[in-house]
Amino acid sequence: MIDREHRKISYRSFVFLFSLIISFSFSLISSAGQQIESLADLSDFNPKNISIEINPIIIQDISVEIEVSINEPNFDRSSNLPIKINGSDVIIHPENGKYVFQHVFKEKEELTISIGGFSFSKTVTPVPLWMSVIPPLIAILIALVFREVYTALFLGLLSGTTILFIFQGKSFFIALFSGLFAIIDTYIVDTMKDQGHISIILFSMMIGGMVALITKNGGMRGIVNYLSKYAANAKSGQFITWLLGVAIFFDDYANTLIVGNTMRPVTDRLKISREKLAYIVDSTAAPVAALALTTTWIGIEIAYIQEGINAIGLDESAYLVFIRSLSTRFYPILTLAFMLILIFKGRDFGPMLKAEKRARAGENEMETIVASGDTVEEGETLKARWYNAAIPVFIVVFGTFAGLVITGWDSKLWNNPEVSAFTKFSEIIGNSDSYVALLWASMSGMFIAVILTVGQKIFNIRKSIAYMIEGFSTMLNAVLILILAWSLAKITQNMHTADFLSQILVNMHLSPYLLPAITFLLSAVIAFSTGSSWGTMAILYPLILPVSWTISQNHGLDYDATMLIFNNVVSSILAGSVFGDHCSPISDTTILSSLASSCNHIDHVRTQLPYALVVGVVGTLFGTLPAAYGVPFYILFPVNIAILYFIVVVFGRKVA
Repeated sequence: MIDREHRKISYRSFVFLFSLIISFSFSLISSAGQQIESLADLSDFNPKNISIEINPIIIQDISVEIEVSINEPNFDRSSNLPIKINGSDVIIHPENGKYVFQHVFKEKEELTISIGGFSFSKTVTPVPLWMSVIPPLIAILIALVFREVYTALFLGLLSGTTILFIFQGKSFFIALFSGLFAIIDTYIVDTMKDQGHISIILFSMMIGGMVALITKNGGMRGIVNYLSKYAANAKSGQFITWLLGVAIFFDDYANTLIVGNTMRPVTDRLKISREKLAYIVDSTAAPVAALALTTTWIGIEIAYIQEGINAIGLDESAYLVFIRSLSTRFYPILTLAFMLILIFKGRDFGPMLKAEKRARAGENEMETIVASGDTVEEGETLKARWYNAAIPVFIVVFGTFAGLVITGWDSKLWNNPEVSAFTKFSEIIGNSDSYVALLWASMSGMFIAVILTVGQKIFNIRKSIAYMIEGFSTMLNAVLILILAWSLAKITQNMHTADFLSQILVNMHLSPYLLPAITFLLSAVIAFSTGSSWGTMAILYPLILPVSWTISQNHGLDYDATMLIFNNVVSSILAGSVFGDHCSPISDTTILSSLASSCNHIDHVRTQLPYALVVGVVGTLFGTLPAAYGVPFYILFPVNIAILYFIVVVFGRKVA
């Protein structure tokens, strides 16, 4: 009886499985028939209605986007598209009605694409990835050797565009002329289309106009007279400049332009070199913005860190990782400490020592990139009122902060009782639109400067506007440098310079304990080559964080040891980005620091470079490396500061 029941169950199971197999087979046959039918339909397409678009910039080992366009009137663009690529069958899935796929060219290749009766063929020679370092290398070397930044940036651009056209099949001379025209009609035009770039240009111009007006109306001279009570000599003048740089912590652009323009008349009177002013301005702006918990940097940093965490699949908060990484951000912290040592010891070395001695002898750099107007007749006869300058500057500083709060405001976050007030402010600032905030603030400051000037009958409205326009026009040199630097950054992006440098690290078999130091150096090289600390972070955070985690785990480190390396790598990417940015003559913040200080740009780079290198080397050898092995930060920072102090005392010389 039991055996009979068992046979019935087995028979039913067999029937069920047989039916299931038959149904599945029919579905497969039906699906295959539909695909065959699609291929048959494609053969009836008019080849003129099919086109292939390939990105003309093709770099070796970097995937390039290829788009297939089908303009047949009755074609269903929501269906999959079967094609042949170099003889291999591939099915492309539609995305928003477009058929796009990626292809990697490792060497010269005859690319063939077949769609029904349509056939496309093209010989492609990719640009070797190593050649991507040529444009920034040429620009940097020429700038440092010949001390002429316009030619350096232009030749860097020209070398990049020429290389791209040569590998598109053009002869050298045709590529040279095509590249020359592409600089203006492609790269500079694309740069000017960027909303962030336009915002920085407008912000800089409005700050220039405001500074010109508050200088003409006697306000800047009033500030100088007021600060003179506290800045009685070179030491106190430099310290006040450093203090202002630390106080304006929320944005590096606002920091450079406000501090440089405000303190330049003071430092000139105290015979402090423009190079030293530019160094203090540049070396407080980015380091402070990289360390403070409420800045325009924090949002983008946390977003990049989150990408790396997502790639690994960690159950960690990006914000907490950011907080934990602060204790090992050696370069920004040591840079601020190093400046204080130089200031209070009254010592300098290298090119900065020569610049300071010239300034003390009354031979200060007097190039005026921003309108200074210190010797204008009206300014000499007017009563110096400090508040005519202080109020507009105050409006810009706190207007920027207010703009950040307004553009990043989140009522749900603010009303959430489970989130602390500190975290609320940090996230609001992190989510803000810094460019909009800067534009609002600079416009307000300029407007207030006009009201104060006209309201006190210092100048009429016509003369006030004329002085502001004069301030606008004096920004042309700096704006031109910025545009060329941004265009060169676009070239390095198109040629994947950062990818080449990143691959060097990824392909190296490294000990996990060396990863933070190597990452710092790689970040510095990329930021130096591209002139962008933010661009460096955008490349390296999603790329290196997963690599650091994998290498640490493969070496058998436990979770806590792996997290220690991970947090140090987070610090190293940001610190290296700031370090490379400080050393690079094509960095926008370096350019703005020269601009605000009215210092020759290459002189600023040459005098700042030795100081940045000293801090970078010391911080890496005696900070980043031992920190990876677990040495606590409260031991490392005093040791590093002591070493920097020793260097200043031994190698520095008193400035008369």
